[in-house]
Amino acid sequence: MKLDFSPCRVAIIGDVMLDVYLDGTASRLSPEAPVPVMCPVKERRVAGGAANVAVNIAALGGAVRVIGVVGDDADAASLIAIMQAHGAIDTATLVVDRSRATITKTRVTARHHQFVRIDREDPRPFEAAVRAALAAAAEAAAAWADVLVISDYAKGVCHDTVLRTVIAAGRAHGRPVLVDPKRRDIAAYAGATLITPNRRELTEATGLPCETEAEAERAAAAMTAVTGADVLLTRSELGMSYFAPGAPPIHLPTAAREVFDVSGAGDTVVATLALGIAAGLPMAEAMRLANETAGIVVAKHGTAVVSLDELRAALDQEAHPPRSGRPGAVPLAAAVRQREAWRREGLVVGFTNGCFDLLHPGHVSLLEQAAAECDRLIVALNTDASVRRLKGPTRPVQSEQARARVMGALRPVDLVVLFDDDTPIGMIAALQPDVLVKGADYTIDRVVGAEIVQQAGGRVVLAELTEGQSTTRLVNRAAACDDAVPALIGPVSSDTRCTAGG
Repeated sequence: MKLDFSPCRVAIIGDVMLDVYLDGTASRLSPEAPVPVMCPVKERRVAGGAANVAVNIAALGGAVRVIGVVGDDADAASLIAIMQAHGAIDTATLVVDRSRATITKTRVTARHHQFVRIDREDPRPFEAAVRAALAAAAEAAAAWADVLVISDYAKGVCHDTVLRTVIAAGRAHGRPVLVDPKRRDIAAYAGATLITPNRRELTEATGLPCETEAEAERAAAAMTAVTGADVLLTRSELGMSYFAPGAPPIHLPTAAREVFDVSGAGDTVVATLALGIAAGLPMAEAMRLANETAGIVVAKHGTAVVSLDELRAALDQEAHPPRSGRPGAVPLAAAVRQREAWRREGLVVGFTNGCFDLLHPGHVSLLEQAAAECDRLIVALNTDASVRRLKGPTRPVQSEQARARVMGALRPVDLVVLFDDDTPIGMIAALQPDVLVKGADYTIDRVVGAEIVQQAGGRVVLAELTEGQSTTRLVNRAAACDDAVPALIGPVSSDTRCTAGG
């Protein structure tokens, strides 16, 4: 499928907010109260709420006009800059309310485990003048857009009067109106084209369970009876289901491979659906794209976006699945491109290296500890020539291709590269990892590349060692066993001994 959303125009009306992720380390409890003491290491700011829908559309190539309310403050300037950095997003239609602050949600995390969220928002209803400005901007946007999206986070923008204006303007201009709902009073969405609740939202709105397909169909029919809208239900690990009066339901299984964080996944779904509808795709095809983008975004930490390149790659993988697991080593240039993509996504990239000749529990422990320190882990393997210089002419036991293939199939590992030098200093300089991991038999001042990583604001982590585990010990033990075979069972051919040793 050729994907080109550049002609598509989407207007978004809803609650925009700034999401802040403050990540650090927490290794002790406060003496003042039984709470962890967190030392901040990194702060990441991303678009949240309706603004996240906007940046997802822009990242996929569509043009966006976003209508919401911000304060007259630094957080508003930061949010606008974040949105505009993603592409064709018109923020001139944002309404400034000087009487309140921009909505900000700060998530405090340690090693990506969230232990508190701080919400800065004003619960007061908007003044009539602000609601009138929102309605006027939405009415004007309806004439410009191909699709209208209502992103309701129950923060006040989607007041009944604003909803009525948006839905009426959409119908007057023949524009589909999509609603990502939060309120239980779904009658306010009457006249919309499509509503996209999750299971909890559908149950709260209708009072009906929706765990099975049959239950979901009954609950969706109840929502349609009140609103007249079709329903696309996101069902978490069960995928998504589309219900339209007079048509058989469409059920799609989830496309997620790994789930790290579901924050903002609903925003990604509605953004992709809006673009698919704007592009004139059949609903089943728009759903397939939305399912793929949701599967990509939940594998990322925190509120995130999906690029058009990522979507194309996922569709290509779906159409041409690999015959085996993940590939072995990739060239350094490809690794640098992938590392930069991860950087743009705000992911923490870790790096470790070694010969990894005969994998043993010590290796697995090191990799698991390294993966726990980051979002994505790159492993650099010494080439065969490099191993021979370090270990002698009888090593490695396994070729670099075999070692890379095995390493790439391990769950903690996201990328494998080969280096031919005696140290990985060149690799570290090129990849600029956020976290550098070595075994605790080193000290930080002896870790190659530590200075590069630390000067860039990164960390060096020394992983605990597993006692009694080493490749050299395995090689020596195998040799001892091999020498003992003739004494135990008499002479055997070299072929037979190989088979017995395998």
